[in-house]
Amino acid sequence: MLITNARLLDREGLVDISIRDGVIEAIAAAGNLARGHAQTFDAEGGLALPPFVEPHCHLDYAMTAGEPRWNASGTLFEAIDIWAERKRDLDHADVKRRARQALEWQIAQGIQYVRTHVDIGDPELRSLTALLELRAEMAEWVELQIVAFPQDGIFTHPSGLVQLEEALKRGADGVGAIPHVEFTREDATASIAAAFDLAQKYDKFIDIHCDEIDDDQSRGLEVVAAQAYRRGLGPRTTASHTCALGSYNGAYASKLIGLLRKARINFVANPFVNTHLQGREDSYPVRRGLTRVRELRNAGLAVAFGHDNLADPFYPLLHTNVLQIVQMGIHVTHLTGHDDIIRSLDFVTTQGARVLGLGERYALAEGHPASFNVLPASSVIDALTRMVPVRFGFRAGRLIVRTEPATTSIWLEDEREIDFSRPVTPTP
Repeated sequence: MLITNARLLDREGLVDISIRDGVIEAIAAAGNLARGHAQTFDAEGGLALPPFVEPHCHLDYAMTAGEPRWNASGTLFEAIDIWAERKRDLDHADVKRRARQALEWQIAQGIQYVRTHVDIGDPELRSLTALLELRAEMAEWVELQIVAFPQDGIFTHPSGLVQLEEALKRGADGVGAIPHVEFTREDATASIAAAFDLAQKYDKFIDIHCDEIDDDQSRGLEVVAAQAYRRGLGPRTTASHTCALGSYNGAYASKLIGLLRKARINFVANPFVNTHLQGREDSYPVRRGLTRVRELRNAGLAVAFGHDNLADPFYPLLHTNVLQIVQMGIHVTHLTGHDDIIRSLDFVTTQGARVLGLGERYALAEGHPASFNVLPASSVIDALTRMVPVRFGFRAGRLIVRTEPATTSIWLEDEREIDFSRPVTPTP
């Protein structure tokens, strides 16, 4: 296979990419590789990027918005109550059907790596069973990591810890927790320690819903970081949301970031859902709800953007084009300077790969698996301006996504057609 006239973010001019046996064989200036490949795809000056990463979603909740009722207050805690009602009626086929549809939509938008949290509050673990099957069935197109997630808390009911451990025994990849919904601060601290204990016992990564609350006294993050630091598990630990970090006073936040740097834990912010759920109890000014993305990034920590909820009680809409997520994220975090925009796709590519622990196999480079996307855009700014879909998506040297170009006719004097799928002139 040969991809011609592609543009790389770290290289001047257009390139051709030669693929053999599922591996990138060579990358050279356009026109310098021998032709005669079995298949040729013309990128037409579009951006070639590593696959998109979705570091945080809930596939088992997908497409349940309005069932059994809509979230009238828009708050996290009403959403938890509604989901508690909805999951009474879960069955294996229902979960698998909805999750597969959401996953297919993600694949169509160039996402090839997904970390999903799965509620293990059901004693029969029906959602987990469905997602474990889906992980195997969809492995040819997407790599799925499953986090055993105690949505209602670990110590809020007698079987919480037992069910969490059983989920790990059955094959969940990571262990989760949600300390801010535990009954007391002591229980919250104990739930974090329990998650780390299980992670070490079963050799799993950790991904904790941490301080997803506006309370500036919520202190789960310092406990997560301390546990990760003392146990040497920083790179295998992710603190998702950390909304309260955006409400801490400057002195405490500065001290905490020092600990975070030592611990080397990872972070996921979810721009759409964090801004939707947070600040609901505020009078004006209303907080934006996101964590301190700029400060964490500048501290050298891995920070990725995720979608989180996919049309469910927690969030009523669904965005699988990650460019929408990036655009929302850079706006609410004020990362809209030129240099920040140029770097912004890192939040859904290389930074997401760090969070998921993909290591050296995640790269668009010679000798690596031929898994990458081609966007019909000449630059990051062009891609975000036009919110382009993925033109081609390749996985291990096989075409798995193809979006046909769209044109729009403008009925002016010359009745011109504008092709919005083509890259515009590169931004200097």
